Amino acid sequence: MAVGSVQIIGTGQLIQVSRQLRAAAGTPVQRALARRIRRAAEPLHRDLQSTIQGLPIRSGGRGAGKRGGTSPTTRPLRATIAGAIRISVRTSSAPGARVWVDKGRLPPDLKNMAQTINTGRIRHPVFGNRRQWSTQTAPPLWWDRTVQRHTPRMSAEVARALNDVARYLS
Repeated sequence: MAVGSVQIIGTGQLIQVSRQLRAAAGTPVQRALARRIRRAAEPLHRDLQSTIQGLPIRSGGRGAGKRGGTSPTTRPLRATIAGAIRISVRTSSAPGARVWVDKGRLPPDLKNMAQTINTGRIRHPVFGNRRQWSTQTAPPLWWDRTVQRHTPRMSAEVARALNDVARYLS
């Protein structure tokens, strides 16, 4: 699974309950279902943010005689990516929850950085010098592993919410 989005959608039961909600129950029950689906996805959202913020990124170090210095940018990489992780819930068409990295909230030079870090290898020019490149490493698949840990719990919570709404409707 690539970094981008995690979705719990398309289950037949979710689509059926969504149609019944529109027809019979109306807005209050739809809002309650959306709230419960959001609550099911929020722990994943928080865990993804804390995972990226605590992710160790290591470099190979400088060679002998190489100079160093402060970064030319002041924005913190991990916090910037964590701030771009979003959550949305729908109960109408394509009902479900989605957790994704919103590239619109990232600076132009970091649009694909969450996906790059997920590979475990970050290659970049040294202080913007395109003739000098550096490779840094991070634990691979931070996004995928975090999502895998939360998927069973999220699916069970959404199923429980759907069963409650289906009982209410019948």
